[in-house]
Amino acid sequence: MSGIKGKNTKPEIRVRKALYSRGFRYRLHVRGLPGKPDIVFRQRKAVIFIHGCFWHGHDCHLFKWPSTRQEFWKQKISRNKEKYAESETLLAVAGWRILTVWECALKGKTRLDFETLIEDISEWIVSGDTDREIEGKPC
Repeated sequence: MSGIKGKNTKPEIRVRKALYSRGFRYRLHVRGLPGKPDIVFRQRKAVIFIHGCFWHGHDCHLFKWPSTRQEFWKQKISRNKEKYAESETLLAVAGWRILTVWECALKGKTRLDFETLIEDISEWIVSGDTDREIEGKPC
């Protein structure tokens, strides 16, 4: 597991580059914020988390419980969910808006059109809307 990257993943970099090319400027993995969000727009009081479906136990085709060490993985993934929920609560109390982009929206058979996805994210950033999740198309 030490080889698994927690930040600067391919999906995260892809979204960041697309937002940067649209003129958005942001900070990355701000330590002072709960959960160290992947992308932070301080002036807009908005953060984006780009979650891997496996690591966060998302109910989609990209998530499958491992067949070995099942108890370990159940504890690991459930703790990941708890930590994220705690971070989300703390951010919301502090007045931050939260967007969660799931990996299945970016890859696999349920992925969304990338340009449409980036347009949706861009609109959310400037809109001032509250929390939102973007996931892949229904199977």
